[in-house]
Amino acid sequence: QVQLVESGGGLVQAGGSLRLSCAASGRTFSSYAMGWFRQAPGKEREFVARINWSGGSTSYADSVKGRFTISRDNAKNTVYLQMNSLKPEDTAVYYCAADAARRTMVPGRIKNQRDYDYWGQGTQVTVSS
Repeated sequence: QVQLVESGGGLVQAGGSLRLSCAASGRTFSSYAMGWFRQAPGKEREFVARINWSGGSTSYADSVKGRFTISRDNAKNTVYLQMNSLKPEDTAVYYCAADAARRTMVPGRIKNQRDYDYWGQGTQVTVSS
């Protein structure tokens, strides 16, 4: 069983930055693809970003491309989401997720939440205007 714990959320003004962290338990973290998703009030959870096991391949939702950066440190069992130029519409609970079976290697499955096996509890990000 893998446990994921997000941190780094908070309240920030529009245009500001935050860095989210997701710490994972277990010795096989380095073999997992990892993703970040978010859920705004009254909306469905949506894909934000994904990184492959080595960190050599990343993907982003169009809404965050150029502003957010996903990265990972396998030695620390941690994945990060650097969020710059934040907008009020980025306000949401942010979740990290682990794809243990590498299903999301298939490009069409990168955003598919059912292909992620483990989920964290989420961290709140609020961007004020």
